[in-house]
Amino acid sequence: MNVSFHIEIQNLYQKLIDAWNNRDAQGMAVLFEEQGVQIGFDGCKLIGSEEILSHLTPIFEGHPTAPFVTKVKDTRLLGTDVAILHAIAGMISPDTSDINPSVNAHQTLVAVKKNHEWQIELFQNTPAQFHGRPELVEEMTEELRQLLHN
Repeated sequence: MNVSFHIEIQNLYQKLIDAWNNRDAQGMAVLFEEQGVQIGFDGCKLIGSEEILSHLTPIFEGHPTAPFVTKVKDTRLLGTDVAILHAIAGMISPDTSDINPSVNAHQTLVAVKKNHEWQIELFQNTPAQFHGRPELVEEMTEELRQLLHN
């Protein structure tokens, strides 16, 4: 089994997170496959680089966006040229230096390898509020806070 795919998929994911944190809509959009899908925290579904770019550009230009703090939990091959990554994510509000638990999320990235290059087929950012289980929100927040102190 090709162990280097773990690093390649994590690098692809990190490029996506870095582009968000740098408010770089173009940098995010180019990582997606031609018909790649991005499903946002609010449920919006964007298909293809052009739609992703046109959606993100005014967001980044219009107001400050909170940076992500992320932790990759798992990467797996689903086939020869398909992989999935699971991560947890928190955001640091612009007016503070701490994780905002109300926007914690599970992030899922499905990548495909075409012409020897990994691209994003699906990126989904799902709220992780664990309704009725506040201890799980706090557990995730603490796990992410540990990354702030490294």
